[in-house]
Amino acid sequence: MKVTFPHMGNAWIAIQTLFESLNVEVVVPPPNSKQTLTLGAKLAPESACLPLKLNLGNYLEAARDGADTVVITGGIGPCRFGYYGEIERQILREAGYDFDVVTLEPPDGSLRGLAQRIRYLAGTKNSWASILKALRFAYLKCVALDQVEDLIHAARPRLSDPHNTERLYEEGKRRLAQAMTVQGIQDSVRWMHQCIRERQSDRNSPQEKSHKPLRVGIIGEIYTILDPYTSVGIEEELGRQGVEVDRSIYLSGWVGNHIFQGLASGYRSIRSYPNHAKPFLPHFVGGHGQETVGAAVKFAKEGFDGIIQLFPLSCMPEIVAASVLPRVQDAYNIPIMTLIVDEHTGHAGIQTRLEAFVDLLERPNNKYLSETTGEGVSVVGER
Repeated sequence: MKVTFPHMGNAWIAIQTLFESLNVEVVVPPPNSKQTLTLGAKLAPESACLPLKLNLGNYLEAARDGADTVVITGGIGPCRFGYYGEIERQILREAGYDFDVVTLEPPDGSLRGLAQRIRYLAGTKNSWASILKALRFAYLKCVALDQVEDLIHAARPRLSDPHNTERLYEEGKRRLAQAMTVQGIQDSVRWMHQCIRERQSDRNSPQEKSHKPLRVGIIGEIYTILDPYTSVGIEEELGRQGVEVDRSIYLSGWVGNHIFQGLASGYRSIRSYPNHAKPFLPHFVGGHGQETVGAAVKFAKEGFDGIIQLFPLSCMPEIVAASVLPRVQDAYNIPIMTLIVDEHTGHAGIQTRLEAFVDLLERPNNKYLSETTGEGVSVVGER
């Protein structure tokens, strides 16, 4: 068995750690790229959403290195993600790739099915004690990754050299990927924190040190907001424009809530979002639609300057959420922009829209466009 999986942002670090801890051969697919998307788009239906096309491209790239088993999480409700495992299995088989596709999901609200699939992947050579130990260690890396991302979100608008900031981020991730002990994980986070603190103290201007950047919350579909290729790098771009970013979903919070049904709360739990969403969207609509609305309310209550919703073209739960967000915007007087991405989305177009949005946020007490729509973008309401 040679296992591979979808490449979703930094999740590969924790997934690789999990399988290597269990002595299972793992093939980490290359980071998402134009080539990945081109490969996947050749097999996927034209109407399929962007993450599915990238998933297929990931598997084809991993197949070149001998991968024969795909591990993917599942879902429930009116969201196509719940069908990804079976759809991708059929598409790959029709294309001549005989992958064994293992979907990790708690069927019917029970952990038994999840446990059976984990046992299948881990093999009989691993005891349940060693499996649980490996799961815990991988989860600790999830939490550490989220902590590092939080640190870099705060650092980007405050450090003068964006290239050095991104190099620091890459080094932090490299250290976490190589950490083999809990102490090593903790040391990697501390190292990151110390490096950022030293770089901030090097800035000479008292005005710069006391500067409070704009804060923008990123909400939307999980794959799109966690994967920098899919999001067209908006977190880094906003940081370059002097904006501090926060996200509605972080890896450890999603894993704890979705895979382990709240048994692990995560560094950034998403469990409070449905309560925040109740006045605007009181019921589950599939995917992260309700969480998107709840996160928007939470960001607004916390005094964020603006919110950006991000999701792939034709994502039904996020389309439902997008129809509700104007009410959140009116209720809390906060600008909300929606960005929709597909394989034709270009970096230049997104950059222009982000610059316009940031310019909008920098205008104090000004009315802005009551309703403006563009290709893949909408801004509604007034501030």
